[in-house]
Amino acid sequence: MRHRVVTVYVTLLVAGCLGLALPLCGSIAARGTAGMLLDRINDTARFAGLAEPSVVTGSAGSLTRELVSYDRLYGITAIVVDRDGAVVASSREGVTLADLDPAAGEGGTMPPEVRTALAGNRMGADTVVWPWQDGPLIVAEPIGGAGEVVGAAVTASPTGALRRATLVQWGVALAGVTVLMVAGIAAAGPLTRWVLRPIDDLAEATRAVSEGSLGARVRTAAGPVELRRLGESFNQMADTITTMMERQRMFVAFAGHQVRNPLAALRLRVDSLVRHLPPEGRQGHRLALDEVDRLTRVCDGLLTLARTEDADHSTVWEDVREVAEDRVAAWSPIAERVGARLVVEGASGVRVTCVEGTLDQALDALIDNALKFGGEGVRIVVRVRGPFPGTGGGTDGDDADGGHVDLHVEDDGPGLSEERLADATRPFWRDGHDGVGGSGLGLSVVVTLLELQGARLTLRSRSPHGIDARVRLPY
Repeated sequence: MRHRVVTVYVTLLVAGCLGLALPLCGSIAARGTAGMLLDRINDTARFAGLAEPSVVTGSAGSLTRELVSYDRLYGITAIVVDRDGAVVASSREGVTLADLDPAAGEGGTMPPEVRTALAGNRMGADTVVWPWQDGPLIVAEPIGGAGEVVGAAVTASPTGALRRATLVQWGVALAGVTVLMVAGIAAAGPLTRWVLRPIDDLAEATRAVSEGSLGARVRTAAGPVELRRLGESFNQMADTITTMMERQRMFVAFAGHQVRNPLAALRLRVDSLVRHLPPEGRQGHRLALDEVDRLTRVCDGLLTLARTEDADHSTVWEDVREVAEDRVAAWSPIAERVGARLVVEGASGVRVTCVEGTLDQALDALIDNALKFGGEGVRIVVRVRGPFPGTGGGTDGDDADGGHVDLHVEDDGPGLSEERLADATRPFWRDGHDGVGGSGLGLSVVVTLLELQGARLTLRSRSPHGIDARVRLPY
């Protein structure tokens, strides 16, 4: 929009300056010509008054001396012709009408000013001498009285000095207009910024809110009324969104905290029961403890989600393979009880920076899903691949903005259709409609956790069946 405003402003400025300069130049040329023309009309009219007796009698002695003196004094050719265009007297010997303006009188034709005078009409004052013209200024006055024209007095004035004076004045005028135009163009930037400042404030506040700074607001104290109203509407919308997000965050934090405390007490009580159980009940006891621990991790995930809007998150360096081995070891007892095989493969010694605890919880959710929905005998492989350079690449051909490490959780279960895979990261996508159970919140929680550190989750189908859940971590 800034470019459009500058373009419109500069276009109008140039058009306005040209609209000022062109009439001004025309006025300068017309004013200079009018002064010279008036002076020549007076001189020519004087000669016309003196020439009538000479034209009637054919005696041009005194008239010729008058014309020669005038020519010597001012350098202006003057002649007197009869009604047929024949020269009666002239300031220069042998001068004819065709000699006054060779361009206009080429071929012996009579200049139009002379024809006008011989027709009994006087010249108007609308003649303009332009700098690009090189002919003389010809003025003709009719000679005669009582309504009968007997001839014409003609003067041919050189226009070189007039054209040069006009060009000088044009240069001064154009220089002034150029200075005005340059000053106007130089002011285009500050003026445009001033005009667009309310829009820039709105854009900045919108960008800040989109990046998570929900406290950003638009200044509405200045600017056009329409933009002030728009800013007020934006602020009201931001207030509403902030209130809703804060309520949601408080609810999640409250739920996670309130459930976590009873779970801690429940684990202590269940753990204390082991001494009273017979040996055959120990396996069920371990299963109960595992489930309590899993619920505790879910609550930890809720508390982490509640903190996702905080300005700062503590990050730590973690070895991806070590984290994967730790989570596989934690889930192995549960995998054995459901008849699943859980292994870890891939590169070792690859370290990335993560928000503390998020990688563990993401793996817990992915492994839990694979165990829950993979079916009996499912094989789950947690595979570390990378690091890959910043040009993207990787074995799957995906591009990335920077270097990355891929962490895969692959299973050979029944999998999902491509359409269901695209929906799987949305909250409540499952909602119990497929008869498997669950609300579909787990993967949306993983996505949120990974976004804390610039990572992302991608779900793909495996061949011949199963799911490949890939976590791409910036390296």
